[in-house]
Amino acid sequence: MNNRWRTIDIVVASVVAVAFGVVFWAWGVLWRGPAEAIPLPGRAVIYGMWLVPAVLGALIVRKPGAALYTLTLAALVSVVLGTAWGWTLVLQGPLEALGAELAFAAFGYRVYRMPVALLAAALAGVVASVYDAVVWYPDYSWTTMRVPYILITAASSLVIAGFGSVALTRALAQTGVLDRFAAGRERPAV
Repeated sequence: MNNRWRTIDIVVASVVAVAFGVVFWAWGVLWRGPAEAIPLPGRAVIYGMWLVPAVLGALIVRKPGAALYTLTLAALVSVVLGTAWGWTLVLQGPLEALGAELAFAAFGYRVYRMPVALLAAALAGVVASVYDAVVWYPDYSWTTMRVPYILITAASSLVIAGFGSVALTRALAQTGVLDRFAAGRERPAV
């Protein structure tokens, strides 16, 4: 297995990241707008969207650092576009990505099947929600808000970032745009 990044790896990971940076900006409007009517921890049901680039980037590129690169760049794009959380995402994005990266690393960056994608998404969700619980919600109760928030975020991440990224990878592979990647040559399995 060659772990060197090709130019196409960088380009495709960057395109995914920029696209999701824009999605993040819009998702932030939803999170801080209509979804704010749903009290925490319930709002965490939609949290998984923030973590899709980490899992999707890794499933497509299949190289060490793909989750970290894709989610970090997506977070930076959302910062540039103007998000309610500002520059804090410069730290939070890479931290969340490290959760996903850990799952792929645990399998030696050789297994990119559904169970590993789901594990990566759930770990990213746990990292993201623990960060939130400590940084953004320090005055909330652990039993009534923070622990449920962490569990709901992990479940949301598993569904949206895990299953969602697998579905997106499969859909992209079916179009042929991933033919230069292992993910595209393995149609339809991921």
